[in-house]
Amino acid sequence: MRTTAITLGHYYPSDSPVHRIGAGVKITALLVFLVISSILVRSPALAGTCAAAMVILYGVAGIPWRVALRQLRGPVIILAIFAALLWWRTSAQAALTQFLLVLAAVAAAILLTLTTRISAMMDVWERWLTPLGALGLPVQSIVLALSLTLRLVPLQAQALQEVLDARKARGAGNSVLALGVPLIIRTLLRARALGEALVARGAGD
Repeated sequence: MRTTAITLGHYYPSDSPVHRIGAGVKITALLVFLVISSILVRSPALAGTCAAAMVILYGVAGIPWRVALRQLRGPVIILAIFAALLWWRTSAQAALTQFLLVLAAVAAAILLTLTTRISAMMDVWERWLTPLGALGLPVQSIVLALSLTLRLVPLQAQALQEVLDARKARGAGNSVLALGVPLIIRTLLRARALGEALVARGAGD
């Protein structure tokens, strides 16, 4: 398999130690990491440690660096924009801390999708939520929403990268409209197509 052919958010087949860990354990570890890091990390050094830990985990998981860079390219661009705004509003230290911290969180979530099949994650979510079905909780709808969210976030990042490349090719590298309008149109068209597909399959009935 060509490493450059892995689409954003898709499972990357391997027999690494990370791949062999159960989906429930990995989801739990991701949630614990997100909560603890958001509470405790308040400096660039700690945020950098979190990012470095993700680099190590990608290596243990056997994810080729080309695949990792392709997965993270879109999120890095978005985070860099927000970090620049945060730098302007607060300080360079706060901007760098948040950039590295959120990048580590995004990298952890992407690593989960690269090393865990969507079907396995859906089974875990359904198993965890099933006891709440007795209280009237729409378990199937929630599982579907979680799965779609997990898939659409990296797709949106990919769409952003494609729009940025197209804007650069047209020589409109600094145009906000050349970025915002195509991205919004793509998002709306994807949402419409997804909605029509779900209706056709009877979702929500």
